[in-house]
Amino acid sequence: MAKFELKLPKMGESVAEATITNWLKNVGDKIEMDEAVLEIATDKVDSEVPSEVSGVLVEQLFGKDDVVKVGQTIAIIETEGGSIEAPKTADVAAPIVAEVQKTVEVAKESVASVDFSGSDKFFSPLVKNIAQQEGVSLAELNSISGSGKDGRVTKEDILKFVESRKTQVASPKQEPVQTPVAQPITENQQPSTQAVPVSVNGGDEIIEMDRMRKLISKYMVESVQTSAHVQSFIEVDVTNIVKWRDKVKNAFEKREGEKLTFTPIFMEAVAKALKDFPGMNISVEGDYIIKKKAINLGMAAALPNGNLIVPVIKNADQLNLVGMAKAVNDLGNRAKAGKLKPDDTQGGTYTVTNVGTFGSVFGTPIINQPQVGILALGAIRKVPAVIETPEGDFIGIRQKMFLSHSYDHRVVDGALGGSFVKRVADYLEAWDVNREI
Repeated sequence: MAKFELKLPKMGESVAEATITNWLKNVGDKIEMDEAVLEIATDKVDSEVPSEVSGVLVEQLFGKDDVVKVGQTIAIIETEGGSIEAPKTADVAAPIVAEVQKTVEVAKESVASVDFSGSDKFFSPLVKNIAQQEGVSLAELNSISGSGKDGRVTKEDILKFVESRKTQVASPKQEPVQTPVAQPITENQQPSTQAVPVSVNGGDEIIEMDRMRKLISKYMVESVQTSAHVQSFIEVDVTNIVKWRDKVKNAFEKREGEKLTFTPIFMEAVAKALKDFPGMNISVEGDYIIKKKAINLGMAAALPNGNLIVPVIKNADQLNLVGMAKAVNDLGNRAKAGKLKPDDTQGGTYTVTNVGTFGSVFGTPIINQPQVGILALGAIRKVPAVIETPEGDFIGIRQKMFLSHSYDHRVVDGALGGSFVKRVADYLEAWDVNREI
């Protein structure tokens, strides 16, 4: 028999850690190769961690809601046959793994000797062990506001509590405080000190936000508090685009095996405009402006559960219309199916959201930090319009839509913000109805 260390895999260049949301396998369960062992979540995407071997799960080194670094060992799987070589990351993560295993073993030996029966709350063995080692009393442990599911205290919560207690002036030997202690809010935690709302008439349904909705709420509020939002609106005549798409969409789908929607056409125009106005393809860090070399377009997508996610089309300016259509369809389909990888939502430099999908004429979208602009595409409508010709003006039916551009007035003035969205409109209105696909 041999033991295999299942590690948290690398999930993208900018993803350094993930939170365990659910164990799909328990200790003692048999596992097939490539079978999912647990579910994890980054700040935007939920995904599964599959096993690289077949065997039996003999140890879980982390609990639900624990935060794990990329490369750390999260489980031990016992396999048949000779020893299995651990992934190359083992050398880098060996000290961390050893420390984690040591902590777990100590926890198993020491928790039994501590009486936590005086609390109605559930505390994991690791949390209990940390409490004992750091001299955290049961009263103090009960006072900690947990960031885990149902208010459960996680490893990060108790470590934050211990760290904040060390900074207090009071002697560590004084009697434990019996009143609730305010704790610093972690990145993935919303304030939990407020009372749960109660229905006055008994007929209202009270639903707690899920993890993703809490994060979206947090990011939206932070964006409004960070950026000085300003909007510019422009109406665009897209009659030529509508006619062209109606003419080629069947041939396009037959040849490419992909549906041709309006979204890749709009994304192509945005990518061109960003090349013309690189001042919109930037981010802000403190007093510094970072000019982005790559044009990576975020594409806001609604999930079946009503939440929002923004997958990113990397190097969008280098794609032709066929490549753009394939990228848009791939990311959109995987977003709906919950199959996005963490790296699919990273590295965006500008975002586009299609509010017209839901019938909205225009909107005032919130900037996706740390970007400085976001474009909302309104619904395409048939409207009467004045058409200018050499023979004179007349009224005709045209296909029109609104573009709504929100930008950060800290670094983008009206001239740049307005000129950029006007350039997008120019590209759309100049569409060639005879364009080849």
